[in-house]
Amino acid sequence: MTEQVTTGTLVTTGTDVTRMRELNALSIVRALRGNPPSTVTELATRAGLSRPGTDVIVQGLVADGWLTVVEPDGSSVVGRPARRYRFNAGAGHVLGVDVGAHKVLAMLADLDGAVTCTTRLPVDPDADPAARLTVVDAAVEECLAESGLRPEDIWAITVGVTGPVDASGRTTLFTPLPGWETVNPAEHLAARFSCPIQVENDCKLAALAERWQGAARDADDIVYLLAGMRTGAGLIIDGTLRRGYGGAAGEIGALRAVRWLAAPSHLENCASLPKGIDTDDAAAWVFNAARSGDKAARTAVRRYTRDLAVGTAALVLTLDPQVVVFGGGFSRSADLILDQLARELRRTCLRVPEIRASTLGDESVALGALRLALNEVDARLFGAGLLAPVAPRA
Repeated sequence: MTEQVTTGTLVTTGTDVTRMRELNALSIVRALRGNPPSTVTELATRAGLSRPGTDVIVQGLVADGWLTVVEPDGSSVVGRPARRYRFNAGAGHVLGVDVGAHKVLAMLADLDGAVTCTTRLPVDPDADPAARLTVVDAAVEECLAESGLRPEDIWAITVGVTGPVDASGRTTLFTPLPGWETVNPAEHLAARFSCPIQVENDCKLAALAERWQGAARDADDIVYLLAGMRTGAGLIIDGTLRRGYGGAAGEIGALRAVRWLAAPSHLENCASLPKGIDTDDAAAWVFNAARSGDKAARTAVRRYTRDLAVGTAALVLTLDPQVVVFGGGFSRSADLILDQLARELRRTCLRVPEIRASTLGDESVALGALRLALNEVDARLFGAGLLAPVAPRA
């Protein structure tokens, strides 16, 4: 007997039936994901399918664990309330890991991007690769243990690292992490996890995070500035993260003429900086002193911002972004920098974009890693179809 499956006005027969069922199931998942719980009638309308056909698909998706039933709350006083369904975001999880100089931050999220666990562990900036990877393993294990998950429950992982990342997942061009150019984080984690594992530059991931949940949610053309004792940039153009041929897009600081390499030295060498203050604490002291009116500190901040503006202007003139996001550790002192940065850009740029301070702080890299991991899941889920049923989780 020939079976027909209808989606919209398209009718397919014979050998295409299985694929059409899968496509219809995908349309239901799309209609629910990110939306409030919906009835079968609402889903049928949204997906462009018949109500009886939608009901059959929904029951199958519930059985496979993709959807969960939201029972009526009893508030309806007339007739039998309609049963509603929601996407089961807990069917899988993704992991984002920020491997920094001073910390390893691991974040776990469900398939809707809701963070379910965060683990932050300190690491010695001079740690060798083996010691740093031990901290990475500990942070990941703590996230899994706290969430009651196993490695096979993780559907995708992204690791954020400092320095341009090449096609192999290594930072072979440069990185401030001792010995890290020899490390392949994806290969290391693959010994325990069977899911796809990506490695990406921290500035690029922070840019993704700001567009996803931060200061640039309304923008498609973004320059993200990672401002700290190291300065870097992440670029999003036409809504797409730009990596460049070898992963080094945005590394304009490597050009000494733009003065990003030397910019933090104005803060480290501030004339009023007390002796004995650690290099890592010098900038915070200078920013606080500048707020209190210390003339030398204010001069140091002004000189730092002028140097920062040179590379920023080069990116603005090249890309003409809608928004520049000021992020990184120094974003906590955006009140001292943003106005002056805008004034400096007005001297050289044809059009000055809006400059906004990051709203994500030092979680931006890990959040961007989660977003990239979710993109990987989406590409597989909605690109190839629901390849395997997911056992429902309590």
